[in-house]
Amino acid sequence: MTHILIIDDDRDLCLLLRDYFLPEHIACAFAHDGKTGLSALREERPDLVILDVMLPELDGFDVLHSIRADVQTRDVPVIMLSAKGEDEDKVQGLDLGADDYMPKPFNPRELLSRIRGVLRRCQSPLLKRIADLEIDEGAMKVMRGGQAIPLSGQEFRALKALLSSPGQVISRDRLSYLVLGHDILPMTRSLDMQISRLRRKLGPNADGSERIRSVRGEGYMYLLPGRREE
Repeated sequence: MTHILIIDDDRDLCLLLRDYFLPEHIACAFAHDGKTGLSALREERPDLVILDVMLPELDGFDVLHSIRADVQTRDVPVIMLSAKGEDEDKVQGLDLGADDYMPKPFNPRELLSRIRGVLRRCQSPLLKRIADLEIDEGAMKVMRGGQAIPLSGQEFRALKALLSSPGQVISRDRLSYLVLGHDILPMTRSLDMQISRLRRKLGPNADGSERIRSVRGEGYMYLLPGRREE
């Protein structure tokens, strides 16, 4: 049985989805405002969240930001729903780390298909999600907010190394070995160039904070949104 959490203040819609999903072996739990939704997420530990944008207390974007910033919930797949349907809302949701986005009204059958597709992608052992990034290690591909980010092999290895310990400094010597295959060579900036290109391609975090920080005399660190390591 698949367990999903629906965070939506439309109670009639929640009941409709519950009745539609149950024969498909999907059990539903509900929350009808943003704050309650975050609490329910930590208690229910669902396989997937369906999240409405227009919510009391906290809107869906704030809820999604909190989900992706929390180490306990950041890997939970999220499908966002919105009655607005504007492109900027879709882009904002995907940039914040939504796995999919559907405008209201929608066909429950299509939502069911989207749920199955997201679960297939996210349950792959080589597929990882960290904040707004989706990393496919098998294919060496990176998605940010639903958009492919073309990386070279060395850039991908640099990202993988940094993501192995978010918030912690990875020394230049260690990164050089993991990325370039050898220790730091005197008078060369090959590693720094790879990190610089990676930083430029990925851009800042969805909340505008820096994603990759240089630590003078030590190395580099990957920062998750909402955290301000000093």
